[in-house]
Amino acid sequence: MRIYSAADEEALRTRRLLIDWTREGLLTEPQLGPMERDAPCELRRTNAPLRLTLFFFASLSVAAAIWLFFLVFFSGHFTLSGRNQGILLLVFGAMVYAAAEFTAARAPFYRHGIEEAFAFCSVVLLCLGLQGAVFDQLNQPLGAAQSLLTVAGAIASFLIYRRFGYQYALAAAMVFAAFVPQHWTGSDTLQRLTIAAVYGAGLIATVIARRAHRFDYLGEEYATSEALLWLGLYLTVNLRLSSLAALREWFGDAASPATPTLNFPAAFYWTTYAAIWLLPAAVLRRGLLLKDRLTVGLGVILALLTIITNKPYLGLPRHTWDPMLLGVLLIGLAVGLRRWLDAGPDGVRNGFTARRLSARDRDLTNALPVLSMMVTPTPSATEPPTHFGGGSTGGGGASSDF
Repeated sequence: MRIYSAADEEALRTRRLLIDWTREGLLTEPQLGPMERDAPCELRRTNAPLRLTLFFFASLSVAAAIWLFFLVFFSGHFTLSGRNQGILLLVFGAMVYAAAEFTAARAPFYRHGIEEAFAFCSVVLLCLGLQGAVFDQLNQPLGAAQSLLTVAGAIASFLIYRRFGYQYALAAAMVFAAFVPQHWTGSDTLQRLTIAAVYGAGLIATVIARRAHRFDYLGEEYATSEALLWLGLYLTVNLRLSSLAALREWFGDAASPATPTLNFPAAFYWTTYAAIWLLPAAVLRRGLLLKDRLTVGLGVILALLTIITNKPYLGLPRHTWDPMLLGVLLIGLAVGLRRWLDAGPDGVRNGFTARRLSARDRDLTNALPVLSMMVTPTPSATEPPTHFGGGSTGGGGASSDF
């Protein structure tokens, strides 16, 4: 199913770890070379800025090529119906996806931007082509029967995630899936229950699959996928974050109380209130048991979102000094937790420590000072003062040294 071999992806993970250990001082440069040669990998990679640039230009090239095709062959008197346009877009989508397969398998590009753009464009062309070919109306709004588009988008995005391993493709599949129930029922409660069931099923499958991959490259991938599903499940059940009526209140009068139950059934509303307190606790517990930094961080973020939405859920008025109290609480928790960890033997308690253990951790904390130095460089103290001179003539009575 996966286009990249497990050996190549594991070699990439090993190389990342070796570089991190070398920067941390656990390995020396002479030791790094032989170890990298023991983990050969033929995949072609690039850095993040160039990856984004290649993704943008490849996507732009695909769109321009398709537009030029329609402009050259189907402009003037010879035009196509919406159905025929949709069929052509489906053909182009298949061709673009074949280009993604070719560049990933033959080039071979890995997170290089070009093959990612081709895969992304294939999903867009699939949805547009289905809308035109099946419903013969490229410019008409979606109807109830056209839930096929969102279903197809969700399936295609998920298959690309499984094929290429792009985490954002899984996020796209989750977004598509969130819009599917809107075409089936007008009940917002039933829509949320359906979305929560889909995300919950995906979460259970990911947790089960992750057990066999704790210490390989798939373990890191499943950790990110699990975090996305936890986040999607939380946003689905937190009515004060994902409801349009609630979002209008955030930008309204902060001192006015929130609308009770947001027109949801009272039992469902208060069940979700209990869920937004239980979900962060469950995520934090799982992250601490697995010693997974990403899951722990997500649990903390979800807990903060629960605290922020607590007053609107209870219908209590918000005050301008609420963020200040939250900031004081967070500072106190951070200082207390740091001191509790440092008081343990060698600064460690049950396998947890507040010290930075890798070079990547230092890079994150040192990024802001480095960027500020790049933006405002310190002037050199030995730089000679600027002196304008050397001309042969002056003007208006000025000397040549003026």
